[in-house]
Amino acid sequence: MPEPKQGAGRPRDSQIDHAIARATRELLAERGYAKLTVDAVASRAGVGKAAIYRRFATKQEMIFAATVHDMEEQPPPDSGSLRGDLAAICETIAAQLTAAPPDVLHGLLADIHADAALGARFSGTFIERERFVIDTVLARADARGELTAPPDTAMVHALLLGPIFYWILILIGDHGRLPVLSRTVASMVADALTASE
Repeated sequence: MPEPKQGAGRPRDSQIDHAIARATRELLAERGYAKLTVDAVASRAGVGKAAIYRRFATKQEMIFAATVHDMEEQPPPDSGSLRGDLAAICETIAAQLTAAPPDVLHGLLADIHADAALGARFSGTFIERERFVIDTVLARADARGELTAPPDTAMVHALLLGPIFYWILILIGDHGRLPVLSRTVASMVADALTASE
């Protein structure tokens, strides 16, 4: 799968990118998701609103990029095995979801599901980027001869993300147990993908 284009904006100056991300995180900590505005972020970052809208089409994209991951998300280094690569992806998912404040994740989900156009943009940008990462790992496994059949990337994505997401946001589980959960999820998915029928 080719690397997705920068669909969620076009960064032009990394210093401005960092200033926007830092201002977004600071204001989320101070005001929460519902009260954050693009105007406030622009003011805190010392940039014009146009600089933000050149990078992000919506406030939600700006928040997701600052708190979860941006469009530069990369596949993990090749560990030499599907199990190792999936473990690295699960570790990244756990780190990203625990770093983002819960009200931000809940707010983003609510907004994305309430607005079909916003949901479509997220699918075509951030979700596509996550699937590019998974596709890269699956292609490595296929080249090593580990896979018995071509897997469905969306299904693998759901299998990796689902349990970790549920643990953090629904069960409000102990974050200290996430490393074990992440390794277990990676092992189970790797076993399912490499099992002979």
